[in-house]
Parts: sequence; C-alpha cells; structure tokens
Amino acid sequence: MTTGRVSGRWLEDWDPENEEAWERTGKRIARRNLVLSVLSEHIGFSVWSMWSVLVLFLSDEIGLGFAADEKFLLVVVPVLVGALLRLPYSYAVTRFGGRNWTVFSTAVLLVPASLTTYFVQRPGTPLWIFLLIGASAGLGGGNFASSMRNITAFYPQRHQGWALGLNAGAGNLGVAVVQLLGLLVISTVGDTHPAYVAGFYLPLIVLASLLATLRMDNVAMVRTERGAQREAAHDLHTWWISLLYVGTFGSFIGFGFAFGLVLQSQFGSTPLEAASFTFLGPLLGSVTRPFGGRLADRCGGARVTLWSFAGMAASTVVLLWATHAASFPLFVAGFSVLFVMSGIGNGSTYKMIPSVFARQAQDAVTSGRDAAEAFARARRLSGAVIGIAGAVGALGGVAINLAFRSAYGSLGTGEPAFYAFLAFYAVCAVLLRTVYLRDGRTRPPAVAPRKEALRVH
Repeated sequence: MTTGRVSGRWLEDWDPENEEAWERTGKRIARRNLVLSVLSEHIGFSVWSMWSVLVLFLSDEIGLGFAADEKFLLVVVPVLVGALLRLPYSYAVTRFGGRNWTVFSTAVLLVPASLTTYFVQRPGTPLWIFLLIGASAGLGGGNFASSMRNITAFYPQRHQGWALGLNAGAGNLGVAVVQLLGLLVISTVGDTHPAYVAGFYLPLIVLASLLATLRMDNVAMVRTERGAQREAAHDLHTWWISLLYVGTFGSFIGFGFAFGLVLQSQFGSTPLEAASFTFLGPLLGSVTRPFGGRLADRCGGARVTLWSFAGMAASTVVLLWATHAASFPLFVAGFSVLFVMSGIGNGSTYKMIPSVFARQAQDAVTSGRDAAEAFARARRLSGAVIGIAGAVGALGGVAINLAFRSAYGSLGTGEPAFYAFLAFYAVCAVLLRTVYLRDGRTRPPAVAPRKEALRVH
C-alpha cells in the first residue's frame, strides 16, 4: 500500500482484509477518512435535527405561535425527507465516489442553515414556509447513509462493528449537540433568538467541506458496485434487518426529535425546562452506539440486538408507569434508559449486516463457489443494505412522531403511542429469536480472502 496527497485521488485495489498492508498503511488511511466522515455526518445530523430545538422557540412572543400538532408536523417533515434521501445518497457514493459526495453533501447544507437563519425570527412567517425549510433540512439526514456506505469500504469485516458504530455514534451526537446549543441560547439570551442556533453552523459547514476536499479519498472499488442496491432488494435479510433498524434507529431519531415537545405536551414544561433535558437522551444514545458495535463484534450482533429490544421494552413500561403517576423524574429516567438501549441496538444491528452476508459467502464457498467472488458479493451487498436499512430505519422516526402527534392531538397523552411502540419491540424480538438466534447462527463469520496490492493515483 502507498499513499499520496493528491487532490481528487482514488484508491485502487483497496483491500482492507490484507492484514499486513492494513497494519502498514491502510489503517492510517481509513482513520483519516473516518475522522472527516464523522465531522461531515455530525454536522448533517445537527442540521437535520435542528427543528427539534427550533420548535421550542416558536411562540406568540416572537410572532410565531403554532399549535402542538403543527409543531409535531414541523418535526416530522425533516425526518421524512431525510429518510427518503438515504437511498439516493447511498447510491451516490458508488456513482461519484465517497470523498466527492461528502464534499457536495456537506456544502449543500448551507441552504437549510441559511434559510433557517433568515426566516426563523421573522414574525408572521406562515407554517408552509417553515415546512419547506424543514424539508430542506432533511438533506442532513441523507449524509448518514452516504457516510456509512463510504466507511464500510475502508474497514475490514473484523473491525466494522466498531468503525461503523463510531462513525454513526459520533455523527448521531449532532442531535445532542444542537439541542445543547439550543439550551445555551435559551439560558443566556432567552427563548426569542432561534436564529443563533442555525447561524452557528454556517462557518462549520464551510470548514468541513474544505477539509473533505483536501484530505479525504475515493475508493475505486465502491464505484464499480452500481447494481448492488437492486441485488440487495431481492434478499430477504435486507428487509428483516431493515425492520429491526426501524425499532432501534427509528426509536433513537424519532424520540430525539420529539422529546422536547413530549415534555411540553405531557408535563407543560417551559422551553428552558424542556431544553434542559432534551439533549440528554440523544447524547446517551450516541455515546453508547459504538459500544453496541463493539459488543456485537464479541458476542454477535443478533444477541446484542435482542438484549437492546428487551431493554427498550422495559423502558417503555417505565414510561407508561411514569405517565400514570405524572412523575417527571421517572419519565426522564425511563426515556434516558430507552435512548441508551436504542444506541446499543443501533450499533449491533448494523454489525449484523456484514456478518449475515459474510455467512452467506461462507455457505456459498462450502457449496463450491469461488471464494473471492462470494466474499466480494458479500461486501458489495453489505454496503447496499447499509443504505437501505438506514432509509427504512429513519422512517421509524416518522412513525414515532406521527404517533405522538395523533396521541397528544386527540387525547392529550402519549399512552397510546407507547403501547404501540411496546408491541413493535415485541415483534422485533420474535424476529430475532426465530430468524437469527437459532441453529448456531451467532458464531463469528469467516473473513474474505486477501489481496496484495493497493495503489493511489
């Protein structure tokens, strides 16, 4: 392996499974791309989830009073757009290269950040304008899929649980950071200056775009995998894993967007009181995601994911209890544990993807297929499923916010929504037990055959 500091460079014959070359230079290249990928994805998540904070500012005091169901709608729109963009964003990496797409997908975030900064403090701005701006903020949600698709190509299968968990977890922290920023603004200058939250990201977007331009790499192998999503769509495991990710990531992003509004709707919290707690759950869920990947590396992704769903179900029961008892501390504690378990489940579910397809490759080799071809297919499908599962999983966040909007809009309580979430977690647990935790399926998968060369030009 060799490296080169050439703008627009492409890595040729990149093979992270070659242990000697990996230790010599590959690990350093992968780490550099991971760091910059995390930065871009982190900013993307912050812009994507910005409206979970901004709705706390919208009030009659600044001439922007909206009803609770309208605020939930403002939260739903960016989640939906971000989910729908994840598939094309994942495909774009194979079309344009990971570095090139990172530069574009980061720079384009200047659009929602600028529009939000301009309009969010203009009294009398109609709801439909904010819905359009919120839709543009959904661009940040697509960054996750392209980032994960890109980083999958840089790391060997044996390290993907940790690498993907770290990439996603540090990116997910963008939800907590923008909420902490909202708390800082409210506690220092009051709840009438939401433009400060959006404006903070304008120079960061420019900086991240420049760093990606100068220091990231494209992987030529990824660009040859254009039919992978179509092929992956015909594999049943793609949809089983996507369903599991609806439960784990859908819970993380759905609750992360809705938490502040839920506190206001359930307990009548002020903007400052809500902002004081909204960051806590996303912070815990983001920090624990890499550990979910690391646990999955050691114990098996399906087993750890099952543990996470058991914990999420137990936490939901606590939330129902806290709702009946009108206990604010218990409610926040239950949500905090729910975020922790969803973070662990996010990391372990994504670890399942390369493991499942590596197992398929091993079975194909046992049946007489060429080993190099079988494992190349496994890596190709793994990258594609990461994009598909990311898109489907994010739709879970849409469902959660719609469930809350319906429950609070019609009954004034979130209980019906919590019962629905509990039933879905039970379905996911049954799926894991019947499909992935039987017949010794949790044993570690094989790794791909190694190659020797890597070139950069």
